[in-house]
Amino acid sequence: MSAGSHTERRDPHIDDTVRVLKNVRSRLLDANVKVPIRRFLALCDKDQPNLEPPPDPAKTQAERQLPPSKPGSSGRRPFWRECDADCVPDPYMIPRLRRTLAAATCAWLVCGTGAAQLPSRTGTLAPEIVVGKTISEIECAVAVVGTTIPSSSINEPVSAVTLSPPRWNAATDATPAHCAVDGAIAPIDQSGSAKPINFRVMLPASWMARAMQLGGGGMNGTIPNLLGGADGPLLRRGIATYGSDSGHQSGPGFAPGPTDWTTNDEAIKNLGYMQLKKTHDAAMIVIERVYRQRPRFTYFVGTSQGGREGLTVAQRYPEDYDGVAANVPIVNFSTLMLAPELIRIQEKPIANWVTRAKVNAIRGEFMRQCDALDGLTDGVINNYMACRARFDVTEGAKDRNPWEAKRCPNNVDPNAGDTSSNACLTDGQIATLKVVYSRYRFATPLANGVRTFGMWLPNTDPSGSGLIVDTRFRGQDGAADNAPMHAHLGVLGVTGFLMGNPQANPLDYVEGGPLENRRRQLSEWLDSTDPDLLRFGRRGKLIVAIGTDDTLASPGAQLDYYQSVVDRIGRERLDAFARLFVIPQVGHSLRGNNYSVDGNGRTIPVAPIPSAFDRVQLLIDWVERGIAPGKSIPVTAGDKSMPMCSYPMFPKYAGSFACSER
Repeated sequence: MSAGSHTERRDPHIDDTVRVLKNVRSRLLDANVKVPIRRFLALCDKDQPNLEPPPDPAKTQAERQLPPSKPGSSGRRPFWRECDADCVPDPYMIPRLRRTLAAATCAWLVCGTGAAQLPSRTGTLAPEIVVGKTISEIECAVAVVGTTIPSSSINEPVSAVTLSPPRWNAATDATPAHCAVDGAIAPIDQSGSAKPINFRVMLPASWMARAMQLGGGGMNGTIPNLLGGADGPLLRRGIATYGSDSGHQSGPGFAPGPTDWTTNDEAIKNLGYMQLKKTHDAAMIVIERVYRQRPRFTYFVGTSQGGREGLTVAQRYPEDYDGVAANVPIVNFSTLMLAPELIRIQEKPIANWVTRAKVNAIRGEFMRQCDALDGLTDGVINNYMACRARFDVTEGAKDRNPWEAKRCPNNVDPNAGDTSSNACLTDGQIATLKVVYSRYRFATPLANGVRTFGMWLPNTDPSGSGLIVDTRFRGQDGAADNAPMHAHLGVLGVTGFLMGNPQANPLDYVEGGPLENRRRQLSEWLDSTDPDLLRFGRRGKLIVAIGTDDTLASPGAQLDYYQSVVDRIGRERLDAFARLFVIPQVGHSLRGNNYSVDGNGRTIPVAPIPSAFDRVQLLIDWVERGIAPGKSIPVTAGDKSMPMCSYPMFPKYAGSFACSER
């Protein structure tokens, strides 16, 4: 029978199966595997050691439309028909092929000895053959998981790793069935201020050979939501997830817990980087014990502190991850904790104090000067680079004053309580705003040669995250005798990490003073500022997204890190494995609105800025399918859409928005 008539008789519903199995076979051939595929299938499908169908006396060879066996052959049919270049499975095998598709995938993994290092024609494994395993409550048991992990299996110093009895969680409407394993990693330091790293691994019943480490938030102290949170139901995607409290324990939410850990160097280094490797290595052991294989793909996904952690693993442990997604990373962690204190120190003289009454005047001036820089006056500062250059006084002509139009006549504020956009600013207040919106220069360089901290960009929330406050603090002129000491989310990084006393006054810090050596040491441990990502780029893919209205992290520091990476690696090499996105005028949650008054002073309707995108799917598509995200991708808010641009591009308006560098 001709090949054409043979194809016409094929069941159209098996086309996908045929395509997948041909893909498996081609990759086995690429790897120069000579052993018949049924031998490998037998390793994974113990109950079906070969693929020959049982004899069916009701069908003759002619009825099956099969070619006769070669003279002298055994009559046993091979998995693949003998042919030239374009082999297809024996059509009589199709019913069984459906049942052995997972086994065929297993053959691929077996050939790669579980490490999935075999070559492929595209450089990635075809998505159709990312197939893992199914587990049940039977595998979620101490007998399988164990009670300890050898310290030698963890590639950062630990004294012990213990595992609690695993817990099986039946499927609900919200979550699929899964096994949860908790563990504790004991420190080397046996003093009371050294804390264990508490970690958890979530193992879905239906696993797609993927694992994802999730980053923390704030100062950490709790295990992150391993179900997925804002990234959707990760377990439903067949992803095993894991994460830790980073080696100290906090109260509910972001409430601080015991503070003694903040003076312990091992605990600080755990927070900075070591807990990431320790947790990863322990989780890999647990995953391998339960599923009997390691993940085919390993990811890191995090936001804020977790975003910094994502950059950290790409910089320090590049061989461990295939993909990293890092939103709003707090890149220069050691200085970000200090930056709010630098503002309060600048405001020690009461003449420099910027009060909340000036908020509308400040953002009104940002809008007046910057709204139209993108080609459209719409209450959104899209051209963040040009706007930053206007207000960063470390750039441009010496002694220029971008706030001149807002200066109070004769440096006298006639109405300090004026909350309108027409309020004026004194010279002292302008001096403080120059500190907030310009690069802060260090007395000596910190880790990776970083000489400045980018502080903040012009934004529509100038008092956000405590950048402007209406309180005088201990150590400031005019403060009451019982005035509080200044505190914020990261203050323990100043008082504990840096000063060695959680009860110290953070406003006693002096740039270039006696704490300078400790500053450099903490920067080495905590900052994720290494611009050389080429080791990670050999294997992994990186997606970072930041928002320019972020007042909790520092968009200025983030943009300066972006530029340092471009300078070190070069645009072409960077584009091969990384996307560094910027969404103008959205905050730490990557959400925001246009301002209610545009740059021409007109009141306009307020609407959300498009910013939604599925970073997990973008990353999976890039890593597993070789589908690189564009340097401009659409983001949404309801039925609205805008381009999200890769640095240094921004959305420029010329009849419609498109990404542009100028």
